Amino acid sequence: MKKIRINVGKVGVIARNGDYKKVLTAGVYWVGFTNSVLTFKMDEIYVINTSLNIMLNDEKFRNLVEIIEIKDSEIALIYNEGNFSKVLTSGRYFFFKGLMNYNITKVDLNNVEVSKNIDLLVLQKDEVKVFVSTYKVEDYEEGLLLIDGKFIKKLEKGKYSFWKSVKDVNVLISDLRQLQMEISGQEILTRDKAALRVNFFTQYRVIDSETALLKNKEFEKQLYILIQLALREFIGTLTLDELLDKKEAVSVYVKENLMDKARILGIELLDAGIRDVILPGDVKEIMNQVLVAQKKAQANIITRREETASTRNLLNTAKLMEDNNMLFKLKEMEYVEKIAEKVGKITVSGGGQVIDQLKGLFAGSK
Repeated sequence: MKKIRINVGKVGVIARNGDYKKVLTAGVYWVGFTNSVLTFKMDEIYVINTSLNIMLNDEKFRNLVEIIEIKDSEIALIYNEGNFSKVLTSGRYFFFKGLMNYNITKVDLNNVEVSKNIDLLVLQKDEVKVFVSTYKVEDYEEGLLLIDGKFIKKLEKGKYSFWKSVKDVNVLISDLRQLQMEISGQEILTRDKAALRVNFFTQYRVIDSETALLKNKEFEKQLYILIQLALREFIGTLTLDELLDKKEAVSVYVKENLMDKARILGIELLDAGIRDVILPGDVKEIMNQVLVAQKKAQANIITRREETASTRNLLNTAKLMEDNNMLFKLKEMEYVEKIAEKVGKITVSGGGQVIDQLKGLFAGSK
């Protein structure tokens, strides 16, 4: 015989030649030399295999343990003293009663929505995250929940978690803010066959997420093509000069023409406009020449108008001086003053006749 001790917090199992005999709780025992002792910790959870299944046939052993059975479509969240401990997948398990206060929450993975009684912090645990799909809907977004491709409901702002299972869970997100689309470098022919490129923009917003995301495929690409066609349709009816004069009319036409078509896509057009009209190099050169010629003609008209006004002023001044000898003298002194301002140094020769000579120079034959 040999003496064995089963410590507190452990359970012993006596086997002879590999066959289960009996279970021993904490205490001191004498057993035969041919017997072997296997100990189990009471604070652990064990998978039930074939040999353990034989032990469960012993009523005394079965009364010491709690059995956990988890189906293929389930997982179990194990809590110890109210705190999360581990995750168990499908199978059979047992733990010993009396030492640990285990609480078990079974999850049916066929029900993809996470129950509200499961703490969000538990879903962030590494052991649990592999079983969870998480989606976040921002303040400016709206989500659409699809399960196995079927629309279930709309999701407002918030964070959503779903169990991974045989069911396919997907959340489509739509941005509800004002958005802008650029239509750049569109090559279009005008009515007078002028080839040009147009940069156009439109501002829009999604007003029906279900229509935009579920009833239409790639609604933004569809909107892009609709704008392209509307631009070609309208600009093709205008000459180049008409287009340059009526750029605002293009924006009005696009908005009015596409308003109903955009609603079919689940969106609303808010604004639109031509950003740039880019002309080919030869056309741009010709227009620059026309512009230069127009400006030169305008400059010539202004010059002639000024010359006429100046001549008329001189004529009026001459008539006044002819009739007024005092005014003539004042004008004479004004010219002498102007000449004096431009002269840095004067050398006088000829005695007192210099003043008379200057007076004679400006007086002429008067």
